Amino acid sequence: MLGPAGVEALSPESYAVLFNSYYNAVGEQFHRPSRGMLTRPSHDEITAYRRRVDSAVLDLLGTDLDGELSMRIEVGLHHEQQHQELLVTDIKHLLSCNPLNPAYADDQGQPEDAAAAPTMRWAEQPGGIVRVGCEPALFHFDNEGPVHDTLLHPFQIAQRLITNSEYLAFINDGGYDRPELWLSEGWRTVQTRTWRSPQYWRHDADGWSMFTLHGRQRLRDSEPVVHVSYYEADAYARWFGCRLPTEHEWETATAEPEPAPLCGRAPSLNPTVPSLYGAAWQWTSSSYAAYPGYRPAEGALGEYNGKFMCNQYVLRGSSCATPAGHGRRSYRNFFPPEARWQFSGIRLARDGG
Repeated sequence: MLGPAGVEALSPESYAVLFNSYYNAVGEQFHRPSRGMLTRPSHDEITAYRRRVDSAVLDLLGTDLDGELSMRIEVGLHHEQQHQELLVTDIKHLLSCNPLNPAYADDQGQPEDAAAAPTMRWAEQPGGIVRVGCEPALFHFDNEGPVHDTLLHPFQIAQRLITNSEYLAFINDGGYDRPELWLSEGWRTVQTRTWRSPQYWRHDADGWSMFTLHGRQRLRDSEPVVHVSYYEADAYARWFGCRLPTEHEWETATAEPEPAPLCGRAPSLNPTVPSLYGAAWQWTSSSYAAYPGYRPAEGALGEYNGKFMCNQYVLRGSSCATPAGHGRRSYRNFFPPEARWQFSGIRLARDGG
């Protein structure tokens, strides 16, 4: 395969199909539902490919880059961080399908029991006209802007996430058997897929356990519940007598995460602390849609976020699998309402005043 000016490309032509996840403007893609059945190029092939790409990018960075190219490189680096997180969640799902319950990593240094979760407290928020979105001078994905005003009514928002023991109380109260708690489509999904608990939970003679990246472990009461769908989060909130926050309520009530260390850090792989960042992505009640004035970029980059603004819900925060420094207050993650494989959890809100 030849690139511009007849220079040999960095990869075989077939890679353009193999690694094109969803960019229609780029060309043909491998059938997406069948991707998990693909064999991959060998380790040596991939290592050599990465070396060629790294070398070419470093050479490019040593030149006088224009603004457009600099922007694309920066987006690519942040997109790579997204892939790092997705690799962790995909590996967890793959390992969970094995009845031997293999571990991705040993649990050395993981606490047997996290400290008890703090008492549920509620932060009062006055509402009013607020500014949301990321300022143009800061890096952000295109769906985080433009900055705009929105009107919020007074509300209260929980200062921590819902824990495993709190979600277990919902299960024990017949939460999965009570249609009045569920959206119609959620109830249909629960019945069709025979959900009785969050993904990776199991109940047997020894009690409740959950599959983790450290193998199958006893359910830890005070950890934030993860791997719940939007439907389950919404049903739990209704059972609790509350609701999920809107994404703008979440954004205005939450501070920016602490800066990441310059050297970075590996994900903790276990959501041991019920915090607002670094434990679980949090479902909001907001449908994923464009902000006022949003315009997707031209070409393939315009497919990055805009074309998914349909039949999805927004999640905020970050998870235990999110690379350090990748989360921010304006970040808009999004998934279909039935998705459970992500480290997704629950933070509650209620009307104020």
